[in-house]
Amino acid sequence: MTSISRRAILKGSAAGVLAGLLPSISLAQDAAAKSMSIIAFPEPPTLFIGLDQNGSTQTVAGKIYESLLTWDFDFTPLPGLATAWEMSEDGLVYTFHLAQNAKWHDGTPFTADDVVFTCSDFLMEVHPRARAIFAHCDKIEAVDAHTVRFTLKQPFGPFLMGFEMSTAPMIPAHLYKGTDFRTNPNNNTPVGTGPFKLAEWARGQYIRLEKNPDYHGEGEPHLDELTFLILPDAGARAIALEQGDVQQGQFFDIELFDVGRLAELPHLELISKGYEYYAPVARIEFNTRVAPFDDKRFRQAVCYALDKQLFTDAIFFGMGEPATGPISKRTRFYDSNVTLYDQDTAKAEALLDEMGLAAGDDGVRTTVKFMRLPWGETWARFAEMVQQQLAVVGIRVEIEPSDPASWTQRYANWDFQMTSNYPYQFGDPALGVSRFFISSNIRQGVAYSNCTGYSNPEVDALFDAGAVAVRDEDRQAAYTKVQQILTEDVPMCWLVEVNFPTLLDRRYKDVVVSAIGVNETYRRAALAA
Repeated sequence: MTSISRRAILKGSAAGVLAGLLPSISLAQDAAAKSMSIIAFPEPPTLFIGLDQNGSTQTVAGKIYESLLTWDFDFTPLPGLATAWEMSEDGLVYTFHLAQNAKWHDGTPFTADDVVFTCSDFLMEVHPRARAIFAHCDKIEAVDAHTVRFTLKQPFGPFLMGFEMSTAPMIPAHLYKGTDFRTNPNNNTPVGTGPFKLAEWARGQYIRLEKNPDYHGEGEPHLDELTFLILPDAGARAIALEQGDVQQGQFFDIELFDVGRLAELPHLELISKGYEYYAPVARIEFNTRVAPFDDKRFRQAVCYALDKQLFTDAIFFGMGEPATGPISKRTRFYDSNVTLYDQDTAKAEALLDEMGLAAGDDGVRTTVKFMRLPWGETWARFAEMVQQQLAVVGIRVEIEPSDPASWTQRYANWDFQMTSNYPYQFGDPALGVSRFFISSNIRQGVAYSNCTGYSNPEVDALFDAGAVAVRDEDRQAAYTKVQQILTEDVPMCWLVEVNFPTLLDRRYKDVVVSAIGVNETYRRAALAA
């Protein structure tokens, strides 16, 4: 009997999948020498970024919609729909000067009225993250057709960081003002100001964007067409990159065990930049309301029992580095002067002994439940590694499987003992970190809030101080103290600062140019000379 390798089967599977997709778009791509194919996984539920900030939505819709600013890798603000901006010395007034030649895809001019409508009305109703930012505003007003002034009630340090595409996408007032935002028919036919506009969406197959000939960036975009191929099968995605049928994969599109092999291919480049704004830290969250997690010593014992370097190498295949605390070193206000938890099983066992959790005849001190994150095989292996390493110090872990809906519901309703997570930090602790620790955000039924139940008045005050301080040195002082307290209290166990990989065909340049990477506009992306 002839043996057939797994790779041969995958190649056959990929070929079959791609054969069903590529003929319908190949003519357009052959005719457009300046085109690019990109993996889209999973398929975006919508392209209207105003209502849905799903990761796959951002990657596609980021080429259609824009905000006022974007961000360099070191979080220096760069022009978007705003060409210039100023902040008053007291940190209360921000003035933006808008591009004067920007138009919506239907030809209507983009003006200050669109900004006022977006930030005062639209986002305040439908976008929780943006609502928390623009709630700091006392007034949002159009000074003239191309100038907008925001006056804050009190200083809010990361205010500029809010003008990122997924946080504050500009919405056309002439199509949405006075309507039901959630049912507006334009939600199905996105109209933005970006360098590309929707040409065709074959559900379950591909999304094709075409060049916006009226784009406000002079001479941009450089590509004529972007095609996002929807490939549900992981093997098909890897083979498509390997064979050059697609030119880009990002985030966890490619199973991490395959990234290194693909990166060695001569036509592909591995890029880890472009995720600084997100900077996720893979972690274990403890429900501090329930025993034994209500005892700080138990949480510390778990942290000492786990080998962060092994998680980095074996689970994330080197795509990251060991974490030290709640703020990633890839974002703002990180400080390494914190309590560290290098693996030390003796310390873990001493803490468990101090608690009176003696080992039984079977070596088990206690049994806990771990609700597995349902986002692919990486997180299944993550849970198994936790189970194996905690068993060494006598903590038996029962892994609870879940699907996305049940995990989100149980997490939001505090129905867990421990679980894994890796939410985005959004470039600033006031935007992406504080929400998980401040007492005012203990909100049952709301996912990605303070679901651990951790409450510390000093931490609340420090997060408040960090948010309203105008000077970066004052903000750093507050966030340094926060990191020191949290790493002592460990309502979470921070394990790996994840570096998402982007695999890019070397024939393209200026693709990853900012801290939001593949979610950028691609106004500068081009074929290499």
